[in-house]
Amino acid sequence: RDFNERCAQCSEVNWGLTDGGRFYCRSCHNVTERTREVVNTDFITNSRVQTISKGSRKQEKNDGGCEWYICEGFQLVLKKQAEALEALGVCPQMKDEVLCNFWRCFLQKSKQAYCQRPAAETVKALSVCESSTDVDSDPERPSLLHLLSLSESEGDLQTDCSFASSVSKVSESTSVYSGSIDGSLYLMKNQKEKLRMTMPMTLSFCYMALLWLREPITLSELLRFVVEGHIPYLNVFQHFPEKMKLCGLDLKIFCVESWPVYEEVFNKMHELAAFLDLPRFPDITDSCFLHPDMLCMKYLMEANLPDELHNWTCRVVKKIGIGEVDFLTLMPGNKSTRKVKYDVLAAAVIVVVLKLLFLLDDHYEWSLSEFAEERNKINTEGGPYFEFKKWYEVVKHSLDVKQKKLDEERAKYLWRCEKPLFYSVKKKSKVLKRRQTVVNLQNQFGKLSGSVRRAEKPNPSSFQLSWSEENTDGSCFHGHSLKGILQEKCGLLTTMNPDYWLCTVKLCNEKLCGHLAHYREVEFPQSYHFVLGLFSFLLRIQPSYIHDEVCMIEHKLFSKKLCKKLKYNAVLRK
Repeated sequence: RDFNERCAQCSEVNWGLTDGGRFYCRSCHNVTERTREVVNTDFITNSRVQTISKGSRKQEKNDGGCEWYICEGFQLVLKKQAEALEALGVCPQMKDEVLCNFWRCFLQKSKQAYCQRPAAETVKALSVCESSTDVDSDPERPSLLHLLSLSESEGDLQTDCSFASSVSKVSESTSVYSGSIDGSLYLMKNQKEKLRMTMPMTLSFCYMALLWLREPITLSELLRFVVEGHIPYLNVFQHFPEKMKLCGLDLKIFCVESWPVYEEVFNKMHELAAFLDLPRFPDITDSCFLHPDMLCMKYLMEANLPDELHNWTCRVVKKIGIGEVDFLTLMPGNKSTRKVKYDVLAAAVIVVVLKLLFLLDDHYEWSLSEFAEERNKINTEGGPYFEFKKWYEVVKHSLDVKQKKLDEERAKYLWRCEKPLFYSVKKKSKVLKRRQTVVNLQNQFGKLSGSVRRAEKPNPSSFQLSWSEENTDGSCFHGHSLKGILQEKCGLLTTMNPDYWLCTVKLCNEKLCGHLAHYREVEFPQSYHFVLGLFSFLLRIQPSYIHDEVCMIEHKLFSKKLCKKLKYNAVLRK
């Protein structure tokens, strides 16, 4: 209250204190370098609060640990993930400016820090209150930027005897079941109105920061880097400091035994953006990597398709307006706009173009391939004609090899981490002894069987399938021509075949069904299923999600013809 200087960012005089003694602005969350030690004689003379402080010192003396909160654990996870993304080439501003501000805003919105605690929520915020009443807390608490504070301001200190007694009881009860102070309170399901932090949400935070900076990393790539081990997620708690003891209920929060799911991370990111009341994100223009034209070029190269197809993808994007800035840019909280999955949308555009040119009905594409094969035998000038059949054989072989390797790696993956975990302090010695026995047996059997240790993980790459035009075996189709399937009309190249089949005539309600259309493999041609499977592997998602986007694009592309058909069918019914 004695610090009356104005904030350098917002010019407000509304200061609070972090647990490190620094002043921070409650209006804009700016943290200054000014520090001050707070001495409250009323607080020190309170015998019950002194007992809490002694409990902290006793705990540190017995097991070498320190008091920590669940949100501090998530801070460490976010910090490790941001550092890994920086190592991959992401802009350094992501951690220091964007992700840090998102996290501070989340702590404030969820009333874990940087806020005035209402009296009615004393019990709900019990763990945070205990942090604010402990004057002997460790000054070297882990934080995202060594600036984030998990304590309340000096005006929120509560020295009421009844409150201190309740804190003491809860602290004693939670310490038995978890290493953190608020582990059991965090898992209580009495705060449905709040967005509870989870491990998948750490990836949602990272993707939201990447999207804000318009970094050239899609969500599918982010999740693939996680699976490949380039970004900490599985067993990330092994990087926690030794003082942060993890056991009991903490394992249910930080111990992950499943791969991250695209839809879950994507939906949580949109919930987070709305929960934080974020403004409109920076515009996604045609020069951004996330624009459909740019992503289509990338996926055409990775799918080993002719470069000439890019002209057709650009025409489709322009025709239906999915390349417009307002369509692509995220506006949090706007329920009228559709949530754009940039990578899935680009893959769906390529599928629609392939249907326009080759029909993918298990008949027409093969007849075109035979025609192109005959023309290639007599063609001596220019690039070779694109043969769908030959492309199918080359890509399918490479795809089968990659898929088999991926399945083997997932089957061999050891979900148990190297760091032993225990659910109670009593079983700690038994767990450590058992773990050491297992390690010794593994080493002995490894020597007897002559097993080779796994090689180091390869460097991350944006391309999973690579094709070189220098190969003499003709396995690269980038420079192949589409002349055999196109004809010129009024100065424009059009398809020789005017037919087209729709995946579905009527779309479902996405909010009710979860999908725009239902995808069953037996109901569609094998060529169409193969193309969906190819992009499903590249994006590591289910084919049904790509099928949804294909149906959406088709209905935008043929909206006039569909309206006429629906009206005609309605007249026939009458």
